[in-house]
Amino acid sequence: MSLIKYIAIGALLLFALVLALIGILSVTHDTPVRNVIAEGDKDGPPAIADSLFSRSIELFTGTHIDPGNKVEVLLNGDGTYPRLWKDLESAQRTITVQMYYSQPGAVADTMAKYLIDRARHKVRVLLLLDAFGSQPLKRDWLQRVKAAGVEVVWLRPLRWYSLQKAAQRSHVRVVVVDGRIGYTGGFGLADYWLGDGHHEDQWRETNVRFEGPTVAALQATFAAGWAEATGELLTGDMFFPKSSFAEVGNMKAGLMHSVPSMGSTPAERFLALSIAGARKSLYISNSYFVPGESFMQLLLAAQRRGVDVRVLTVSNKTDVKTTWYAGRTYYEKLLEGGVKIYEYQPTMIHAKSMVVDGIWSYVGSMNFDNRSLSFNDESLLVALDPVVGAQMNSIFMDDIKSSQEMKLEEFRKRPLSNKVLEWCAQKLRRVL
Repeated sequence: MSLIKYIAIGALLLFALVLALIGILSVTHDTPVRNVIAEGDKDGPPAIADSLFSRSIELFTGTHIDPGNKVEVLLNGDGTYPRLWKDLESAQRTITVQMYYSQPGAVADTMAKYLIDRARHKVRVLLLLDAFGSQPLKRDWLQRVKAAGVEVVWLRPLRWYSLQKAAQRSHVRVVVVDGRIGYTGGFGLADYWLGDGHHEDQWRETNVRFEGPTVAALQATFAAGWAEATGELLTGDMFFPKSSFAEVGNMKAGLMHSVPSMGSTPAERFLALSIAGARKSLYISNSYFVPGESFMQLLLAAQRRGVDVRVLTVSNKTDVKTTWYAGRTYYEKLLEGGVKIYEYQPTMIHAKSMVVDGIWSYVGSMNFDNRSLSFNDESLLVALDPVVGAQMNSIFMDDIKSSQEMKLEEFRKRPLSNKVLEWCAQKLRRVL
């Protein structure tokens, strides 16, 4: 073989190695923010109660906090679906729905029923499904809703020429009715979201229904996904009616929409600012709690400055054991630092929420892990309101009554086999 052929083969191998390295790095990158500082300010970063805090959230995440909203926290399927079905039934002009996870069953069939009915009554109904999370839906279900006039579109279908998108999923949940009523949270179209969240196979979930100016931001989140999938950018009075911008309540709220980026993401900056802004209490409820070193240190720093930091997460009844094991690798250091950790016992807890100092809350789709912070599209309803904050505090305290508090000495006595599984899972935490 000639020298030129050897050089050519070597160049091809080097090129393949570079491409493989780029691919590995693109699906394993970590969140870059390690600390939040306020140069020259002895009180540190802006506290939640400081007017600069909401301004900082807007500057760093693009989340505008609007007055005049009405926000209702909805618990579990029992508190969510009856309200949702009633609102869908009332639609007169448009319904937009974006779902990450869907599977055949009663919830999917009921959703189909209302979408089909409204489409037959000349309501424009748009359904955007994540191609990864919603693939379990059956073909006949899809054909049935399409035949009635529902416009169904798949977001980010996997193709051989688009494998670079495989790690970037849209985890967003959106339902908007007539541009004036919005829903988001962690729910989807699956039957384990039915029930009261206190029995086996009835997931504990937190969702939110809201009206007012912030609904337009949720609609814009849907519109961004729809434009990506179809090339059609939705604007105008049909989807953003002027009446929807009117104040209907007295709550300040906003919609945080995070998308992946090369550097820090809006989700990461939002979470870091919220933790750094805590002065009294910080209560986190999250199904997949794998904070990583940087966010663990932010939580410990909050505890050191006198904040009551508590974390509620899953028990061994989780649907993803690997994530549970990976998250437990952080328990020991957090417990040593005074952070309280609880594992929900009755069933799988899928809630993704946080309340800080009793006045700053979020409910949405964002998990406390690297996948949500770095790779996924996520949506959060945020509220700067003491009424919502008090309700979220009450929900948290009620949940820990059904939870087991982790005690440091007892946790250290867990079996060696668990420690090995935790160590192995932790090595995969960036891609879980």
